[in-house]
Amino acid sequence: MMKRRNLLAASTLLAMPALGQGAWPNRPVRVIVGFPPGGSLDVMTRLACEVMTQRLGQSFVVETRSGASGNIGAEALARATPDGYTIGTVSMHNVVINPMLFTRLPFDPAQDFQWISAMWDLPNVAVVPAQHVPARNLAEFLAWARARPQGISYGSSGVGTTIHLSGAYLLNRGGIQGTHVAFRGAAQTIPAMLSGDLQLAVDNLASYTPVIAEGRIRALAVTMPERWPTLPEVPTMAEAGLDNFNVSPWHLWAAPAGTSRAVVDRLSQEIRTAFADPALQQRAIGIGTRLTGSTPEAVAERLARETPRWAEMVRISGATPE
Repeated sequence: MMKRRNLLAASTLLAMPALGQGAWPNRPVRVIVGFPPGGSLDVMTRLACEVMTQRLGQSFVVETRSGASGNIGAEALARATPDGYTIGTVSMHNVVINPMLFTRLPFDPAQDFQWISAMWDLPNVAVVPAQHVPARNLAEFLAWARARPQGISYGSSGVGTTIHLSGAYLLNRGGIQGTHVAFRGAAQTIPAMLSGDLQLAVDNLASYTPVIAEGRIRALAVTMPERWPTLPEVPTMAEAGLDNFNVSPWHLWAAPAGTSRAVVDRLSQEIRTAFADPALQQRAIGIGTRLTGSTPEAVAERLARETPRWAEMVRISGATPE
């Protein structure tokens, strides 16, 4: 009887998750962000880290490694020890678009990362300066822009960014002639629009919500499959007349290649559970994002599915490798 009890106890222990010294996490987890503090990715990463700290009982500490369009942070993540104590939030831009724009990258997107989960979608919105562009909707804008002998000027936060590619794609789809003007970000693009120097941007909604609410910037369409909750009156691109224009940038959670699959699955499940919370979803929507936790396999499938579309947009934009 004693032997049987010992066998039952041993089998029970084997079936339980590891506890104590070997449990994960048993010390703080470093979370690398490849873009500057205060930006949308940084804000949402810190919000998610607060939730993960509460759920897993260890601190998830953000470490900013910005620069080179996110490549510095992605390299730091790729080179980190794959022990489960370094993870990061990575832009789709880093692993899909940057390989098309940089002749050499300090990491291999196909080999150096273990995907964990999707993080969130960031809708883009086609906007025009209300004082300088008379169009009230996308169809009117396209007709107005086609009639301009010199075309239009459209702004972005840099050559090869999703904002640049989205703007170039809209001009191509709409049959418009245009000149791209690169700025450092929306903080410079918006004043240029308000002064009349730019007639269009297809930029992140979060950056434009205040000036849209004020009426100084007019939103023509969002690049999501459905209308955005805080701008229910603004149609989608499909509703506005351009189908197959779901090109919103998104971000994902990743770890260095070789990270334990058990840790990756635990993180993925915790992220999906946390992101399903309605209160957290509403906080994200208020910031201008939609949380989209997923399995690691779903991340890989989405990256593969969207790569041909972004490759075509890079070709249309004329952006060339550096």
